[in-house]
Amino acid sequence: MRLTPLALADYLSPMRIRCLLASTLVLALVILSRDVPAQAVSADSTRETAAPVPQRHYKLRFALGFVSSILAHESGHIIASYAVGGHPSFGFNKWRPTIYSGIDASLDPHKQFIFSSAGLTVQTLLDETLLDVPHAKGSIAGPFERGLLAGGLGTVLFYITLGRNGTVSDVSFMSRTSSLSKNQISLIFGGIGLLQAVRIHVKDRYAHFFSVPDDTGRFRIGMSIAPN
Repeated sequence: MRLTPLALADYLSPMRIRCLLASTLVLALVILSRDVPAQAVSADSTRETAAPVPQRHYKLRFALGFVSSILAHESGHIIASYAVGGHPSFGFNKWRPTIYSGIDASLDPHKQFIFSSAGLTVQTLLDETLLDVPHAKGSIAGPFERGLLAGGLGTVLFYITLGRNGTVSDVSFMSRTSSLSKNQISLIFGGIGLLQAVRIHVKDRYAHFFSVPDDTGRFRIGMSIAPN
């Protein structure tokens, strides 16, 4: 068949072009609609069959995080002492390891207050940073991070209960070197710790906070009875 300019112009008319584009679009949708379900099924099956990743040395990493939080507490005391011109030293008080400020609390109560409050302040700021820093959506906190948070909350709980009345207690020294009472100081740090505990509880990132996964990475909840 001979293609004349008139026939070519009629073939490439706007109406025919739109029809060709529509036909091509329908064909592409048909092809894609056959591929998409297969891809979706494949992705879902992969997600369902993926084995959980076990956490090796979970307890050890948690303990390292806890100890690191305590070391951050003591480092805060040391840095604060040097910052205000003191000379910190290490010793024991009734067999309890203690860092002394090297500051005369009667002559420089304000400096002593800074030293005494530095430990809990550093831990509180560390926990706040961990809770506020952006994380990937759906991510789960590792054992070291959980240990850091547990160390901070545990230290606050100790100092507002059993450790508030000790001879070298941070809370006791803060009360003696400021206008705040022990109850007020306990309410300040205890209130912040309580809010942090609530935030940990409601965040999916810290689900099963004190649970330890088994060798397969799964959490087992329940009770077993061993035969006699």
